[in-house]
Amino acid sequence: MQSHNGPEAAVGALLRDALADPSTAWSLGSFGVIAEFVRDPDEAFADLPDERLGMATSRGAIALTPTTDLLPTAYETAVASGWNHAVALCLPEDACAMSRREVVTELGPDRAAARPEDREGILFDLGLGLLAIDACVRASDPDAIACLRSGVGLPLFDHANPIGPHMVAMSPNRVFLARIGRIEVYAPIPPAGGTSPEGPHTHLLPKLLKAKRTHAATTPIPIGYVPCAALHPAHPYKNSFGQRIPFDRTRHDAFQTLLDTWGDPELVAIKRGLPREDSIALTASRHAQAARRVAEAQARFLRGEVSDLVEIDPDENDAETQ
Repeated sequence: MQSHNGPEAAVGALLRDALADPSTAWSLGSFGVIAEFVRDPDEAFADLPDERLGMATSRGAIALTPTTDLLPTAYETAVASGWNHAVALCLPEDACAMSRREVVTELGPDRAAARPEDREGILFDLGLGLLAIDACVRASDPDAIACLRSGVGLPLFDHANPIGPHMVAMSPNRVFLARIGRIEVYAPIPPAGGTSPEGPHTHLLPKLLKAKRTHAATTPIPIGYVPCAALHPAHPYKNSFGQRIPFDRTRHDAFQTLLDTWGDPELVAIKRGLPREDSIALTASRHAQAARRVAEAQARFLRGEVSDLVEIDPDENDAETQ
């Protein structure tokens, strides 16, 4: 893994290459609440009107300002069908903190909106009290602004807060903020029991928020760091909807290159069976065991021993957010 003191150019190149690839999805959030940005290969997009890295489509936007202490961390996690993979974008724990507001708070016009036409919209922090993320919504409609203002000063999930029953109908823009940037989602919020849209969308799961975790225990984040966002390169045997596709060796090899560059060298060595002088505690750790399971699963795919008809549990595709 490259040090966070390594060349900023390498981090910038990683982000630019991923942004240029429509098969790479993005997420920004915390355990139980996340915003996702994705675009179709032929979908129109606009570059940002400033120096931030990113783009805006008619369905959402991503705007990144990488800091010098940003540490990309490539990883793989074991799941029932095989494995998931991603590159977490991490900051030191003492540098990642956002506002940590506990009640709905009006923040004023969103002057940093990705699209200039949204910069007069009023931003409201939902007050989820997260360490590294401010989960916000933005509204321009007077009725929506009035409704959101009626809940200011109250916790979002307080029974006395009038916002909740109207949130789906209002469907304000969701704007999730971190020290390294933002993701904005313009698509409507699905009703209870509905399915998320295929493009940019958000998840907010109150039961998981209560755990006050920054990430799932299965995600091998370096000690002292907190993941704020992640990029999700194309997967070798799953499409962008988490559905099974024929194994793609090119996709597999591409992520292995990312793993060599940005992964934890100890876990990579364990996965590949290389001799090391690490402690018994490390080789027996949860993440080490998962690395070996991933290696075994990948070996089966590479040998052609896994049928293209194998079904995937939809829940495993969200394993890192649950």
